[in-house]
Amino acid sequence: MKTKGAILRELNTPWKIEEIEIGDPKAHEIKIRMEAAGMCHSDHHLMTGGIPMAGFPILGGHEGAGVVEEVGEGVTDFEVGDHVVLSFIPSCGKCKSCKAGVANLCDFGAMLLQGEAVSDHTFRIHTADGEPVYPMTLLGTFAPYMVVHEASAVKIDKDIPFEVAALCGCGIPTGYGSSTRSGDVRPGEDVAIIGVGGVGTAALQGAKIAGARNIFAIDPVEWKREQALKFGATHVFASVEEAMNEIGNATEWGMCQKVIVTVGEVFGKDVDTWLSITAKNGTCVLTGMGNMMDNEVTLNLAMLTLLQKNLQGSIFGGANPKLDIPNLLSMYKIGKLNIKDMITREYRLDQINEGYTDMLEGRNIRGVIRYTDADH
Repeated sequence: MKTKGAILRELNTPWKIEEIEIGDPKAHEIKIRMEAAGMCHSDHHLMTGGIPMAGFPILGGHEGAGVVEEVGEGVTDFEVGDHVVLSFIPSCGKCKSCKAGVANLCDFGAMLLQGEAVSDHTFRIHTADGEPVYPMTLLGTFAPYMVVHEASAVKIDKDIPFEVAALCGCGIPTGYGSSTRSGDVRPGEDVAIIGVGGVGTAALQGAKIAGARNIFAIDPVEWKREQALKFGATHVFASVEEAMNEIGNATEWGMCQKVIVTVGEVFGKDVDTWLSITAKNGTCVLTGMGNMMDNEVTLNLAMLTLLQKNLQGSIFGGANPKLDIPNLLSMYKIGKLNIKDMITREYRLDQINEGYTDMLEGRNIRGVIRYTDADH
């Protein structure tokens, strides 16, 4: 079918809305009418080359929610009319990682940037001229329709707003899990959140729900610091340097048992700074993405060893998508997890560049693209 999507044809150029052709679902695939797509910083990394796809043109978007319109052969877990969230990392449930309980490291993840469908290694999306299109993490939520493998979809309750559900495809489980799974925040611990955009705000809420004592939110944008207080931060600062003495005084200079790094872009030169506010035997969780070509890190190896600190990478917050996405949305439904107020603005698809400008200039916690009947 013909539809449209937000396309990148080369690095460091704006998103362009183009006509695209979406193929029919094949075995173990479903076709989805998209209703909402979250605007995550990771899609901006496509524009800069920080996340290198296997080729161009690229269809962006990896957070989204919608309605199943068609199912392919062999699909048993979904039927037409189901509401679903798209999980940016698939979960096949069969590979060694999934069986070991780390579904966020599913073997299908090795194919996320290649553009070819995991079902048969062909392309589902083409331009109007017939060129194959590389969808972000095999999804491409910046389009009103998509065809995806069933491992990339999670069924949800039909009474959940699509714009809320969309954020659970990446930002909410990534942030929340960075605190509760990868960081394993315990009651009474002191926690620092570095960067309080969408992922950071979810991490902040995760730390609060886990029972953290002090939650130090650090972000250079004043408006985001004000929002962080509303979501449960006990202290806010513009930088680690500004926070150092206050964190020390509040923790009797024990510093933070957990430091969760959720900045939009990680630079290796900053790692030792984050570890400087990490307690002895504490853990610094790196959730934010660095450039895949960057392999230089500033780190005092002696202090890492002598103080027995931990530097922990985290993808998708260590989430099990098929389990955690419904659980997080159930927490939203009973008022335990505030997702609605994380949505700062809604945009049309043709406003995508405006939305990313707002994100980069610190005006959004999370922007969401809402599709309408005109898009379908």
